[in-house]
Formats: sequence, structure tokens, C-alpha cells
Amino acid sequence: MNWLKKNIPLFIVIVVILVLFVFMNKKEASSPLSASLISSEPADSAESPLAVETIEEKERVAVVDIKGEVVRPGVYEIDEGDRVQDIIERAEGFTEDADIFQVNLAQIVQDEMVVLIPAVGQEGDPANSLAGEQTNNNKVKINSATREELTQLPGIGPAKAEAIIAHRDNHGQFQKAEDLLDISGIGKKTLETLIEHIQVP
Repeated sequence: MNWLKKNIPLFIVIVVILVLFVFMNKKEASSPLSASLISSEPADSAESPLAVETIEEKERVAVVDIKGEVVRPGVYEIDEGDRVQDIIERAEGFTEDADIFQVNLAQIVQDEMVVLIPAVGQEGDPANSLAGEQTNNNKVKINSATREELTQLPGIGPAKAEAIIAHRDNHGQFQKAEDLLDISGIGKKTLETLIEHIQVP
């Protein structure tokens, strides 16, 4: 009993320490700062505007104007690699009067091209059709010239004329005169002779 009385101060100190310890723990748990630290979690990347936003590059719109003997003439947007056949299908096909034998369905269409579908017995308009044409200075436009017109060029026979047309149909229009060098049988000397007789847009 005497031992208990002697150690009462010690017990009081221990109790006070325990009370303070419990009190401090409750205070920290209820602290706004600690609560915000506990509840703060890494933001979901899906909620971040920077993560959600994507930059899309708008592709340049290319269009072609189809006229003449099609059901719905007009201006149509084209995709890379589209051919005359694709544009005619978008225009709902030929009319009954269309002369399909004057139309190269396999030709690749280009931006700002005019496709003229002539009627039977009608010749294509030299200014607008896919048929060949010559400029006012008598230069041949190699991007639209017919085989007959190409064979009028120096050094270009029927075989090379066919090769030029085939390359044009398969790879699109020539962008510069030097593109003719990609055709078998046309070398630098031939090109030098052709340059003054041809026009390339």
C-alpha cells in the first residue's frame, strides 16, 4: 500500500501522457491539412484537359468539277488516289447519252481538275475535258495530251506516248518536266528536246 502511495505521482504522469497522446492523434486526424493530404490522390490523366485534347491537322480539301453527261454534275471532294470512275460514281453515273468511249475511267483525278463527259457524237471541249489540248503557243500539255498529240512531239513515238499516258494514269499528273525522266526510254537528251515543246503546270 505504501508502494502505491509512493508511486501515485508516477501514475499521474503516465495518465497525462496517455491523454495528451490520444488528444494529439485526434487533432491530427481532424486537421484540414492532414485530411487534404490523405484524400489527395494523383489526378486521373483522363480528367486532364491536356490529356484529352488532341491536335488534328486539317487536310487540304481537294475538289474536282465534273460536267456533261452525268446524272448529277457538280463539284465533288476527292480522296488521294481517286480515279475518274470514282467521281462518276459519286455523280450517280452516266446519262443515256454519254459517250463512255471518250472517257478514261482509270485516270487519277487531281485538285481543280475539270472532268467533261461528252455526249455521243460530241467532241470533248478542248478547254475543259480530259482530252488532250495544246496551248496558244503550240506547246503540248503533257498532263492532258492524247496519244496522237504526244506522238507529235520530237522523239516521242507511239510506245513512249503510251508510256507517258500510263505513268500519268498510275502516278498522277506531272509536276515538272523532269518527272518525264521516270519513264523508261526518256533520257536527259530527249527531255532537253521536249522542254521547249511541252507545258507542265
